[in-house]
Amino acid sequence: QVQLVESGGGLVQAGGALRLSCAASGRTFSSSVMGWFRQAPGREREFVAAISWSGGRTYYKDSVKGRFTISRDNAKNTVYLQMNSLKPEDTAVYYCAAHYSGSYYSMQSYGYWGQGTQVTVSS
Repeated sequence: QVQLVESGGGLVQAGGALRLSCAASGRTFSSSVMGWFRQAPGREREFVAAISWSGGRTYYKDSVKGRFTISRDNAKNTVYLQMNSLKPEDTAVYYCAAHYSGSYYSMQSYGYWGQGTQVTVSS
């Protein structure tokens, strides 16, 4: 069983930056693909980014490529999402998740979820 806790969200002006952290517990963390999803009010939860256990492969939603960077530090059991050049449309609750099977882009492929951290980008 894996437990995930997100932190680092907050209020930032358009063009600013935030770094989200996801602290994970469990010995399976180092062998698990990890992902970030987000959900805005009235919207479906959507994929943002994912990273392999070694950090050698990353995957991004098209609209965040070049602005967001996902990384992980397995020694600290932590996954990060560096978000630069933030836009108002990035406003959402951001969730960390642990993958178990299937497409890295699909919410249904992830078995463990954190409680989320709010990111608000003002114009």
